[in-house]
Amino acid sequence: MQKKKIVSINGSVILAKGDGDFAMHDIVRIGDLKLLGEVIKMEKDTATIQVYENTTGLKIGEEVVSEEQALSLVLGPGIMGNIFDGIQRPLKTLQQLSGDFIERGMDCIGVDLEKIWHFVPTVKIGEPIYLNSIIGEVKETALITNKIMCAFDCEGQIIEIKEEGDYQAKDVLAKVKTSEDEILEIKMIQKWPVRKPRPYKERLLAKELLVTGQRVVDTFFPIAKGGTAMLPGGFGTGKTMLQHQLAKWSDSDIIVYIGCGERGNEITEVLEDFPEIMDPKTKKTLMERTVLIANTSNMPVAAREASIYTGITIAEYYRDMGYHVAIMADSTSRWAEALREISGRLEEMPAEEGFPSYLPSRLSEFYGRAGVVKSFNEKIGSISIIGAVSPQGSDFSEPVTQNTKRFVHTFWALSRNLAYSRHYPAVDWNISYSEYMGELANWYEENVDIEFLDLRQEILKILEEENKLLEIARVIRTRCLIR
Repeated sequence: MQKKKIVSINGSVILAKGDGDFAMHDIVRIGDLKLLGEVIKMEKDTATIQVYENTTGLKIGEEVVSEEQALSLVLGPGIMGNIFDGIQRPLKTLQQLSGDFIERGMDCIGVDLEKIWHFVPTVKIGEPIYLNSIIGEVKETALITNKIMCAFDCEGQIIEIKEEGDYQAKDVLAKVKTSEDEILEIKMIQKWPVRKPRPYKERLLAKELLVTGQRVVDTFFPIAKGGTAMLPGGFGTGKTMLQHQLAKWSDSDIIVYIGCGERGNEITEVLEDFPEIMDPKTKKTLMERTVLIANTSNMPVAAREASIYTGITIAEYYRDMGYHVAIMADSTSRWAEALREISGRLEEMPAEEGFPSYLPSRLSEFYGRAGVVKSFNEKIGSISIIGAVSPQGSDFSEPVTQNTKRFVHTFWALSRNLAYSRHYPAVDWNISYSEYMGELANWYEENVDIEFLDLRQEILKILEEENKLLEIARVIRTRCLIR
């Protein structure tokens, strides 16, 4: 067990010094309360640690103990329909353990290991197993079937497989014998580090429309399944409302909604509304195919920074099963602000508007995990990322908006004037754009109409002409007032 002692405390960032052998991104337990933290910098025998909980009352000299593993999620049946905080602690379980106010240092994993699931095997003894192979199925909700997959380092031959029946998530369902005569056990659950993208066999071209149900989006500024989009807009322009509509009406199989740093009342609205909303396609509650990650603005900034990675890792897990997943990240601006605050406490050299110089690379890493892929188990799935951006004063020239535009292919700019005119969704057709029209041309011709693209272009020309006429009318009106 590797240990160090606290020598400095600066908000959510602490320094620990000692002989313990810590590694980058190790998860640690801090002080008497066992607060959760992560090593983000190493310098000789001193480790810089970001703490995922409130550090009030922490003292110099308290012990820091490394768990000698990176921040990882427990993936398995029970994730769907659940509500987690930024580090995958289920909020309902936390409430049962500590009441309405979460106590610091609480530790519970995201999957209930004691719950009984009905397992149906899909392989037989003697069959070969490769990376990420599917060995069976579990009905997770009324809408989602969880495909039980082996780990990426599991390759060999099935020598034992459980019969169809009821098992706990922690039970061993199968055993695999490798070419080195090593016996590996497969359970319903597996662990995966959040900052490491899950590998896949092949990346495919995104050429199928993600039908959102919003005419202005699907007609003029579409996003492909496996695509990326940003949703910038000032306060009151309807970012959250539009994301709610996309979650309800889009034809994605699974929704991962990340409430990152938003106000508590907005997150409360999501938590209250989603279980009540009926999925129009299946007439079941929307929570049957939704995962919510709630991390409000009053929660520690380090957990806010991790919540984005928690959401994308859960999405990759279901993508590997062959599902089409849509991520609603609300909002990436608050995530960037968390990066800025942590960077400031680390005394790093700031870039534009105080944001860290590595903001573009972090945005690139996040949006780069979207796409349509073929997994090693031959399943084809996708992740579509729709990130809300909250520029102060609707200033689209600020760093988060400008850097995000570099890595996404669809830009849905929300207009304050349209929103205040009660025109929803307030997507400004004059400055919004989509770079997916070329890839989606065949889809529109086959599924809508062969003349669709020509008609779309004609409508855009009419809207552009309207904008010119409005400008002329505005100039004439101004001159008349001057006279």
